[in-house]
Amino acid sequence: MADLWLISVPLDKPSITSVEKLKHTIAKTNLASYFMFPIPDLKVSFVVTKGARGSHKNYALSKLDLLRYVTRFQWDKAKYPTTIPLSCLKDLINKVAKELKSRTSAYNGIKTSLQTLERKLHGNLQNRSLNDIVRKEDLVVSEYLTTLLVFVNRGSYFHWESTYECLSDLVVPRSSRKLVEDGEGGIFTVTLFKRAVSEFKAKAQNCKFLVREYCFDLEKKMQMEKNQLSVHQKEQYKGFVHWLKINFSELFVAWIHLKALRVFVESALRYGLPVRFQALLLQTTDRKHSKKLEDELSSLFMHLDPTATASKREVCLNCEWCLLQYNFLHKAEKINHS
Repeated sequence: MADLWLISVPLDKPSITSVEKLKHTIAKTNLASYFMFPIPDLKVSFVVTKGARGSHKNYALSKLDLLRYVTRFQWDKAKYPTTIPLSCLKDLINKVAKELKSRTSAYNGIKTSLQTLERKLHGNLQNRSLNDIVRKEDLVVSEYLTTLLVFVNRGSYFHWESTYECLSDLVVPRSSRKLVEDGEGGIFTVTLFKRAVSEFKAKAQNCKFLVREYCFDLEKKMQMEKNQLSVHQKEQYKGFVHWLKINFSELFVAWIHLKALRVFVESALRYGLPVRFQALLLQTTDRKHSKKLEDELSSLFMHLDPTATASKREVCLNCEWCLLQYNFLHKAEKINHS
């Protein structure tokens, strides 16, 4: 794991000398590798232009290509003409970010619905579907009689057996039978007259027995809905991942161009006009060397801002590649990556 530092220094004699010293120090101590980071001569006053924005070259960067792209960065003038305003890059990133939020929300909605159904169909006996447990012959359903399914905690089996007939005068004696059990409890049947169902449920609740609502048609409908959601989720996932692969590369390329643009603007503000600076990309050999490299930069470029302090830090952006802005001396930007 290493860090990438994007720095700029003015092309005055003291700074050029410091850059050469920095290269010598890097080569001697093996703190980092350095790469030239060419930034074109952008317009100081950005002109808002309408119409064509150049060709739209598509990028497809793998995980290994990301570092290669940054260390060999070249401004894409066809995709990002140097006359376009900063807002164009900002709009591009915001457009992808909004679509990402929309697609993520849609996919998570399907995923949540599927998980809810999964819990109902395959959870514990207090909540799960009973469709694969209960058979029609387990139930007595007639003009006057019905069968209820009751969840009883494992420690309350004896209490159930000795109590259920007393929960209503209209319970059929010895009608209870255990259908299935898990680690928490079991499902028992009880047959009674339909007009006594409300009374039985109320008294069962007082005894901490849970009467499960059950309907063959509803259970089958839930299973069908689960199957449909599973198919829909697979389709959404495939399309979502494909979209992410394409747009991550596009967004990453735009983001690096935005970093280059920011270095240009900051250099113009810090060093003045005309804009003459050199941008360098430093790749630390190990993240633990970052503090030592920071101290080395502070020492070499102290002449740029003697009043600055190396401890002043401001978090600018937090994303997959975390960016920190260091407001000291030479204006360094560090990109963490793995």
